[in-house]
This record gives sequence, C-alpha cells and structure tokens, in this order.
Amino acid sequence: MQTTQIDLGPQAEVLKRVVAGVRDEQLGHPTPCAEASVATLLDHVAGLAVGLRLSAEKTPDPSPPQPSADHLPPQWRTVIPAELDALVAAWRKPEAWEGDTAAGGVSMPAAGIGLVTVDEVLVHGWDLAVATGQEFEADPATVEGATAFASQVAAEPPVPGLFGAPVPVPDDAPPLHRLLGLTGRDPNWHPPSGTPGSPQ
Repeated sequence: MQTTQIDLGPQAEVLKRVVAGVRDEQLGHPTPCAEASVATLLDHVAGLAVGLRLSAEKTPDPSPPQPSADHLPPQWRTVIPAELDALVAAWRKPEAWEGDTAAGGVSMPAAGIGLVTVDEVLVHGWDLAVATGQEFEADPATVEGATAFASQVAAEPPVPGLFGAPVPVPDDAPPLHRLLGLTGRDPNWHPPSGTPGSPQ
C-alpha cells in the first residue's frame, strides 16, 4: 500500500465549498450513497472529520456514532468546515502517518488510515456535489492516493459497509471516474427525476 504522506488540504477546501453550497431545501435529497440523504451524509462528514482526526492523533474513538440526519448539528455550516480544518492539520503531521492506529474499531497501519481519510474526503465531496447540483474539482494527488487504497480494497474480500460492488467504467475513463467505479459509484449518477432542481 502506498505510504507517501498526502496533503488533505486541497480536497478539503473543495469539500468545504460544496458544504457551503448546500441549500436547506436540499437536505432531504438523495445521494449516491444508498439510503443516505444529503443531511445524513453531512452528518457522516462531520463525524468522520472528528473520528479520523482522532485516528491521526493516535487517540481513536472505538465506537463512533452512526450517521443520521437527526444528529446533524444545527450549526453544521460552521461546524463541518472547522472540523475539516482540524482534520487537515492533524494529518499534515508526519507522525500521523507512522506506526499503527485505528478507525471505527479497526486497527491497521496509520498510513492505511491516512488513505482511508483521503478517500472519504474526496469521494463524499463528490457525493454531496452531484446530489446538490454543484461543480466538483478533484485534486490529482488526492485521486491517486484514494485510488491506491480503493484498488487494494477491491482486490480483497469485501469489507461490510465500506464500498458497494465495483461499477464497471471504461478503461479510458478519467481517473476520478475510475476511482468512483472502484468505490461502487456510477460516475454518471444524478438525482432521480422528480427531485426538486434535478434534470427532468
């Protein structure tokens, strides 16, 4: 597995812009994550920012809460960006990528958790962007790191709750589309017809 330290900053800034662009009336909209609304996914992003920061600091939470729209902080527009900034700062420390740590009760090399973090920030940013009709920018270094992680996961027995079954994409597809396919997402996903603001 790739162990080169990756700066989460560029992709976290994209995610922050996407979060800022979510409108209140979109919170109940569907996302590419099965059975997760925009609000649920926002709560997941808030939780993973805290949980994976603790992983970087080697003080992991053994039982993080399950994401739920009902748990989304009322001040999520300010809470999530602040937590993402703290996440970026934690993983910018070289020692965060050294030794072992854990996330969600699963122990593994810290570099592996670092790549999990890279993947989460990137892919959930895309999820939120397409669910809310926003433009999305993928940092090439972040895509490369996330793809290294997702490729290894796809080559091993499925980890329940991590990714859906891979979605085939053309060999000449853009790097981001290949990554999305590995994580069980259709790169051409869009909100179902009838969703307010979606193409009819």
